[in-house]
Amino acid sequence: MLQDNLILEHYGLNELNFDTIKSYRDRFAEVKPAHPWNALETKEFLYKVGAWGKVRDTHKEGVTLAGLLLFSEERIITEVLPQYFLEYRESKGNEEWTERFTSQDGTWSGNIFDFYFHIHEIVRNSEPQPSIASSLTEVLINMLIHADYNGEGGVILEKQPSHYVFSNPGLLLVPTDSVFSNTVSQLRNPNIVKLFSLLGLCERSGSGLKKVKQNWSLHHYKTPAIDQDVSMHRTVVTLSLSTQERQESSSEKDTYNTSITDSGNNFKDVEKYQNTPENNVEIDSYNKNKYSYNKELIEEFKSYNKDVNSFNKEDNYYNNESNLYNKDVNSYNNNHNSYNNNHNSYNNEQEEDSSNLVNVENIDTKLWDIAALAREKKRLSPNQMEHIILELCKEKPLMLKEFAYLLERTPDGVRNNYLTKLLRKGQLQLKYPNQPNHPKQAYLFNKKDIEK
Repeated sequence: MLQDNLILEHYGLNELNFDTIKSYRDRFAEVKPAHPWNALETKEFLYKVGAWGKVRDTHKEGVTLAGLLLFSEERIITEVLPQYFLEYRESKGNEEWTERFTSQDGTWSGNIFDFYFHIHEIVRNSEPQPSIASSLTEVLINMLIHADYNGEGGVILEKQPSHYVFSNPGLLLVPTDSVFSNTVSQLRNPNIVKLFSLLGLCERSGSGLKKVKQNWSLHHYKTPAIDQDVSMHRTVVTLSLSTQERQESSSEKDTYNTSITDSGNNFKDVEKYQNTPENNVEIDSYNKNKYSYNKELIEEFKSYNKDVNSFNKEDNYYNNESNLYNKDVNSYNNNHNSYNNNHNSYNNEQEEDSSNLVNVENIDTKLWDIAALAREKKRLSPNQMEHIILELCKEKPLMLKEFAYLLERTPDGVRNNYLTKLLRKGQLQLKYPNQPNHPKQAYLFNKKDIEK
């Protein structure tokens, strides 16, 4: 297996697509506007991000394999990686493709950077729910950074009306059953990961697919499936879009009359549950079933604070950032007159609930979509985050742990950086203002503030 930091001494800047490089640098400058690398010349910039390498003992230099894959063109890439191939195809359930493009068609560069953003636009325009689009691009980026580009078959994304299939050469570097719970990232292409992570498109926390599984459960879709084809040395991830595939184990019970055929991922509709008195008192009733959908969700969604991969433990933890709002000399937390330093401050109370479990049934898709931007971008301006929080509270009162789950921030960070400020400004109010330690304490949108 070729290492993606391999320096290709005979491949220089002329082998790269400068439109792609410009696109990358524009996005880098957008994400990191004050970064010193923005002022560097092209070659030095590429060296800093890992796309250019120098052989110290010979003083030779050249494009790295990662740089070739992200910034070159298909014809040149295949000189080094003859099996290299990218494809997107879409159909409406028949054998004919309604849309299809490949790295070989000559109408675009054919590199993996442009491939990602081309598909990103397709997904964003075709999937109306931001949370679904975000999960699809999460799996796409995982496929691109973990693929073995020296393997056969190419990287393929196939869209069908009922599901998406992501297929790439290379087997998983971790056990299949740990992919959706793994917190340690095993990297096949560390330089490619770095190049994408510098744009905020991926992390090294190993939590990407875990979040996808949580989001899919939230939308009541079937758990994403991962298959390993050992003979072909390929990994296939299938994301179903059918809401009729919940709780297949219930089909064995008399409480559900189902007719399901699993043939080519085509599923028949599940017949409606007959809500008769007999069914309601039946011992094996759907609501009493130990495999109940409600119980399954609660088991799947563990609090971010209890999770091994907790945002409190994450390297990029928001509260550990150098420019953290709380570290500012004028921070509400450091101000002697701060609301947080007040003896009666809400921040002096104990955690509002000894359990950090989030009841996922209280989190509907509208709330999930409102908070999508906060989950996608780890750095938002205070005004942007406050706006999202207020929009969430307009829908319903929310507890601190629910904010933490929706925004993918730590409870302390959400409370200290935003909720306290909004309470002080009168834009939010407590559900139990006279009982700050109430176990069901929640934040409400203050309608009176608008009426003033």
